[in-house]
Amino acid sequence: MIARHVPYLDLAAQYRSLKPELDLAVSRVFESSSFILGPEVEFFESEFAAYSHAQYCVGLSNGTTALSLALLAHGIGPGDEIITQANTFIATVAAIRHVGATPVLVDIKPPTYTIDIDAIAAAITVRTKAILPVHMFGQPFDIDAVYALANAHGITVIEDGSQAHGALYNQKPIGSFGTTTFSFYPGKNLGAAGEAGAVTTHNHAIATKLRSLRNHGSITKYVHDELGYNARMEGIQAAVLRVKLPHLDAWTRRRREIAKRYNRRLGTIERPECPPAVEPSRHIYPILAENRTMIASLLLKYGIETNIHYPIPCHLQTGFLDLGYRAGAFPHSERLAACELSLPIYPEMSDDDTDYVCDVLELQS
Repeated sequence: MIARHVPYLDLAAQYRSLKPELDLAVSRVFESSSFILGPEVEFFESEFAAYSHAQYCVGLSNGTTALSLALLAHGIGPGDEIITQANTFIATVAAIRHVGATPVLVDIKPPTYTIDIDAIAAAITVRTKAILPVHMFGQPFDIDAVYALANAHGITVIEDGSQAHGALYNQKPIGSFGTTTFSFYPGKNLGAAGEAGAVTTHNHAIATKLRSLRNHGSITKYVHDELGYNARMEGIQAAVLRVKLPHLDAWTRRRREIAKRYNRRLGTIERPECPPAVEPSRHIYPILAENRTMIASLLLKYGIETNIHYPIPCHLQTGFLDLGYRAGAFPHSERLAACELSLPIYPEMSDDDTDYVCDVLELQS
């Protein structure tokens, strides 16, 4: 077999396909000199809200800030407990700490490897203020079950949708159910040309609070009604996202086509299952293998790049050891960390390259 290069992600290919539109959008920002907030941000907020079937969208500086400000906008702070999962990117848990609240971690559950509803229920206490579940890998968790549980206990749900742009649950887009945070980090399915984030919501008061918090506690210029932050979206990032947003559905369809091709070829290799109600964004295509290191080395030998999401679960990160969790606390999250391998998947990836990845994987079987 002749080796070829298959990158894990090819952002340059995406740029080349959109270069005239992107160059024009960026030049438009320079012409207007609206570099912070401004009309491009307002247009993007309106367009992404419509895309997400949400009443409001508030553009922010990055996805981590979106998480923190969403928590603050819901009145969450010291003394509150927030339930989230152990197998997420560190930002989800860090945001809870940033606002002074206490993260309460729970495990995930195979075969979907989304947050375990029973574990959430067991973790609820009188101090629980919110549940912060993650649409991990771009695969929506059981939204109906999470919201039903939260409503029964009178607590808030804030969804981490940073990997789920374009994902659907019961034919409804992520971002349409309640308060949802998004990251537009360049490698996301909808990626900016740098850092950017947003929160979608149906709640006018929450949206207003977010707009104040992102702008030093100010809605009216030089009038500061509260202590806020510098968390504003840049005009250039909004302009880039506006160019890309109309392509997102087509890109998502292509990601799903690649995932189906992988599914047909990979046979018995373990991977998270998708329930009938779920149409994932396919931000990540994960497989689980006990011999992950050997498989990754074989793929790299043949020019195929892979990734791991994520090699150390949050409760075993040095920065969170003070939470009191130890190895063995969340066995499914720990197994995922030890066995997960992310295969290349991006809209510009060809069928030939997808088949090539599968051909090389067959060599190890």
